[in-house]
Amino acid sequence: MCLPWFKTHQASVPEADIRDAEAYEFVEHGETRPFVSESRPLEEVFPYEDGSTIDWLREEAAERERKRAIGMQRGLRGLLALLQDSVGMWLVIILTGLGIGVVGAWLDVLVKWLGDLREGRCTYGFFYNQVACCSGLDPGEVCREWQTWSKYLGIRSIFGQSLLQAAIYIALSIAFAGSSALLVKTYAPYAFHTGIPEIKAILSGYVLDAFLGPWVLLIKALGLALAVASGLSLGKEGPLVHVACCWSYLLSRLLRQFGQNEVRKRKLLAAAAAAGVSVAFGSPLGGVLFGLEELDAFFDDGDVMWRGFVTSVIAAVSLQYVDPFGTSKLVLFQVSESGSTWRAFELVPWIFLSVVGGLLGSLLIKLNTAVAVYRRHSILHDWPIVEVIGFTAITAAISYLVVFLRVQSSELVANLFLECDPSRGDYHGLCNPTATWANIFLLILTALAKIGFTAWTFGMMIPAGIFLPTIAIGACLGRAVGLITQAWYRAYPTAWIFSSCPPDPTVRCISPGFYAVIGASAMLGGVTRMTISLVVILFELTGALSHVLPIMISVMVSKWVADAFGKDGIYSTWIAMRQYPWLPAREFRDKGQTAAHVMKAASNLVVIHDDGQGCTIRELDELIKRHAYHGFPVVYGDQLLGFVLRDKLRACIESLLAEDSNVDRRCTFVPPGRGSGDSSISNLSSLLEEAVLQLRKDVPLELVVNMFQKLNLRHILFSEGGKLTGMVTKTDIVWLLTAQAPHAGALAEKPF
Repeated sequence: MCLPWFKTHQASVPEADIRDAEAYEFVEHGETRPFVSESRPLEEVFPYEDGSTIDWLREEAAERERKRAIGMQRGLRGLLALLQDSVGMWLVIILTGLGIGVVGAWLDVLVKWLGDLREGRCTYGFFYNQVACCSGLDPGEVCREWQTWSKYLGIRSIFGQSLLQAAIYIALSIAFAGSSALLVKTYAPYAFHTGIPEIKAILSGYVLDAFLGPWVLLIKALGLALAVASGLSLGKEGPLVHVACCWSYLLSRLLRQFGQNEVRKRKLLAAAAAAGVSVAFGSPLGGVLFGLEELDAFFDDGDVMWRGFVTSVIAAVSLQYVDPFGTSKLVLFQVSESGSTWRAFELVPWIFLSVVGGLLGSLLIKLNTAVAVYRRHSILHDWPIVEVIGFTAITAAISYLVVFLRVQSSELVANLFLECDPSRGDYHGLCNPTATWANIFLLILTALAKIGFTAWTFGMMIPAGIFLPTIAIGACLGRAVGLITQAWYRAYPTAWIFSSCPPDPTVRCISPGFYAVIGASAMLGGVTRMTISLVVILFELTGALSHVLPIMISVMVSKWVADAFGKDGIYSTWIAMRQYPWLPAREFRDKGQTAAHVMKAASNLVVIHDDGQGCTIRELDELIKRHAYHGFPVVYGDQLLGFVLRDKLRACIESLLAEDSNVDRRCTFVPPGRGSGDSSISNLSSLLEEAVLQLRKDVPLELVVNMFQKLNLRHILFSEGGKLTGMVTKTDIVWLLTAQAPHAGALAEKPF
């Protein structure tokens, strides 16, 4: 009697593939005949484990079968089932939009109050922020109800006032950031960072349900408010996408139709992500385009885009109804209409800003990745809360000395985008013509300091987005270039380059606020490498519809420049560092290589060899316990029989043991008629995947990559003459496409 034997060339299999739960799973193209057991129902769905990837084809087939079953029901029952299915989806869509709109508004109010609390308080109400406390005043009128801490406490000495203000400012900044880090570290480690790289991976099929749990939602929202209010160089925009997806996921768990199908769940998460961007920027159309361009979220499905649009609109309406800014507008950073006219000569400084934005955007990515790798391999990795407290103290101490660093980034950007208007007053001397060069110096200093702060902050153990700091950096540089151009015009109003301007230098020709918008768009383009969605977000963010063409030019040039130093934006870079199973949509061209270039040879795979005489349940159970792979090729003699999934094999073993506890019971994978025909041997051939994708190893590598990208495959088997020659997994293709990225896989180990 011949026993099966297992090739276990474990040392030759990369450790990363052992950790990646999708390794060695097989694509299912048709129905399967699972092992029949009385103790386990055939319809049982085995849930995916965190760290695995979903089988798109199987999940989509299951969704089609579910819809077909609903459609086959007749009469009133069928009508009610169809209505329930449709109402369930739209109920979650509507509640997602309403919920994230309210949460976004609540975060805005909380952040504004906590941020203002570092500098003072309202005399007639502790829980009023500065804007609410001073509401009802005419533009330029001094607000006496809002008092600094030194004035409120009656400190008369100038030195004492300065010392007290600085001490409270730094102490509260440390308290807010430290509290945020403590909450994240203690209760929800997945609540740190922006969350967009993980959302991109999840939407592409990665399973990480722990990333969307209720504690993550609560801690992400509360920790985000504390982190932003601390004055660190971070924003709330990216994390709001994570918050929206958590909220949608929790709602979907209440309905059975979402819990049983991973594809349907991801289509709902795609709509939620669009709503998160809509609330973050007040940009419903930009949210839909963000999901389409950056998240690859709509699966070539028009219904998903439509649901994303509806969710974004509902979220934006909810945000405007709550009106956290007290402006009755969705526009966060209103651009002055007086700056709507632009002249041809201004293309020169704008293109200069675009080039600088591309260069600095690429620099920021490289600095941030270098800091992240250093943090992982230094003592800071073991003391994340201490790191947050220490760096917050440094940031607050430096920021307090520079007026443009001291204020909240959102307030700074809003004022940099505005043109000077005597009726509104002068924002920290920004409109003082006698202090032009001092302002230029401070703006450039602020931009450089924020580059350093952002590079370190983005990756600490706190919720942190990178959109707003990037906008602030670009706006500072843009305003500085605008002031330089304006000063040049005032000095030489009759120069030929200014021939299209009025000869009177007191008449406005240059709009520095417009330059700030251009600088912000250029910097964002250099950091995120977004294009269409970025342009739409910016003109919705500013209400600057007349500025669309210059914004498009700046984004285009900055992306060209940044792409010269690397094709990946900040989110793709973090995905590569964490080595999530996400395939970039970029075109791949091989250099004559074939699939054999990346294929794992059969000698390096864990293979079940069945000679037809069967193997014992004990041996199969030991195989499952010994190896972490989620499936195993099965070979009969030298011929490939198929592939068996780990979950199916484990369920079958449990069922067999429940019926008969004899662990020496024999079983075989050889189909009836090809084996020994011994009735005492249990036949497990029904566990094999019925349809498998097989190629020859000499096919072009480009074809293999395209199949993974366009068919959502997890792996491909290679055979020749019916003999197994090797396998390529999604992990291999991901590594192939990201291996050239700096520090690829540097953060691949799970940090939690």
